[in-house]
Amino acid sequence: MKLKNEFITHTSGDEQLMISAGGSFNGMVRSNKTAAFIIDLLKTDVTREEIVERMLEVYDAEREIIAADVDKVIAALSSIGAIDE
Repeated sequence: MKLKNEFITHTSGDEQLMISAGGSFNGMVRSNKTAAFIIDLLKTDVTREEIVERMLEVYDAEREIIAADVDKVIAALSSIGAIDE
């Protein structure tokens, strides 16, 4: 899966902003550092499991918690049509 090209991100301080430069989504998504990390990984073709593994390398949390966070972010991005699966 991969973030669609029409979605552009910008990081400002501890927050990442993502906007659509086309497509059906009109709006802006604000992400915290964890969601921004996932979105940054989605800028290249990556699997859910690869995202979970990369997060385990960076964050001190249990696999189940990280996997749930990844699923939540992927579901939110999918709901606005931001991901090519």
